[in-house]
Amino acid sequence: MTPHPKIDAIVETYLSVADAAAPGLVEGLYLEGSAALDDYRPATSDVDFVAVTAAGPPIETLERIHTSLGAHPFEGVYLTWDDLRRNPLELGTRPRALAGKFNPQAGVNPVTWHTLARYGVTCRGPKPAELDIWSDPAVLAAWTDGNLDRYWRRLVTRASRLLSPRGLASLGGYATVWIVTGVSRLHYTLATGDLTSKSGAARHAREAFPERWHRVIDEALRLRADDTATPSLGSLVAGLGEHFGTPRRSLYGSPFERRRDVLAFADQVIRAGHELYAR
Repeated sequence: MTPHPKIDAIVETYLSVADAAAPGLVEGLYLEGSAALDDYRPATSDVDFVAVTAAGPPIETLERIHTSLGAHPFEGVYLTWDDLRRNPLELGTRPRALAGKFNPQAGVNPVTWHTLARYGVTCRGPKPAELDIWSDPAVLAAWTDGNLDRYWRRLVTRASRLLSPRGLASLGGYATVWIVTGVSRLHYTLATGDLTSKSGAARHAREAFPERWHRVIDEALRLRADDTATPSLGSLVAGLGEHFGTPRRSLYGSPFERRRDVLAFADQVIRAGHELYAR
């Protein structure tokens, strides 16, 4: 995979800031997420990273680094080399940068470890294949099955109430992509034991689920390819504009019709995922 020039610029900015604040602190830097899974969209994707230090990094130093970066689209977790050899579910919390904010005590999960081991892109340090990175397919599957309810079922339940923040957001294009591809990624992992991107998950869902659901899956793929579905009020207005007052590009006649299919599809995928895990 050839990194996108924007990814290179983001990584270069981060390393220059981090090295100036604490020379030698970041010994390893790896990309995961869309940047590693060949599904990076310059206008909407964040760049997901794993930064590796010799020992637990000073929280004050990390706060200074990410304050200097501001709303930089560089999101990830700080681990030690020893952390990479251990089950993440036994580690507790680790420092994480997310959505332009720094959290000194964020949870970690096995998806990061498995993505890094199989697909991680090296920016600094040894290649993932040269490292002893923890991996356990059974733990990954169990965590994935639990996350279907722990995160996705809760999200769908909240979004089902139209006159609520989640319900109104579910009318927009961003929610369509997030929900349709999100549940499909988990189904893909339970079906194959592997990991995939948002676009890869939608393509998988198109093969795994009946034609009844192809329109909502294709809608998510369309929006993902457009690279314009961002989580903001503006994106909701733009999503509604696809149906009212502008040339229609959506595969749906109205955002309300699309929303019904998004939530119904998510329910179907969650149920199917649990069935896969039970088998």
